Amino acid sequence: VQLQAFGGGLVQAGGFLRLSCAASGRTFSSYTMGWFRQAPGKEREFVAGIMWSGGSTYYADSVKGRFTISRDNAKNTVYLQMNSLKPEDTAVYYCAADPIIYFTIRIKVNEYAYWGQGTQVTVSS
Repeated sequence: VQLQAFGGGLVQAGGFLRLSCAASGRTFSSYTMGWFRQAPGKEREFVAGIMWSGGSTYYADSVKGRFTISRDNAKNTVYLQMNSLKPEDTAVYYCAADPIIYFTIRIKVNEYAYWGQGTQVTVSS
């Protein structure tokens, strides 16, 4: 599967952005999808994940209540709505796919087999 993330940009603190990740391949609907981010000088970290059915989501504590992940399997697309953005949210955001059918959403980078190219999000103070 190939993933392409877009929708990043420059926004002021308190603002919002919506990231999208378009996937190719017929098996998208069976994958758990995740969003990760990597700030300069830091390791890539989990942000949010959504199970194949869309019925279960999981968020990092740092974004809980501000970010919402969703998916449209008919469009092979996963979204990340980011509200109340903070300067510390500045990072390159990546979407990723976990093809292993698991009972929960996994959060480790090496558990996701497919990655998009990343989109830059910059939040100014």
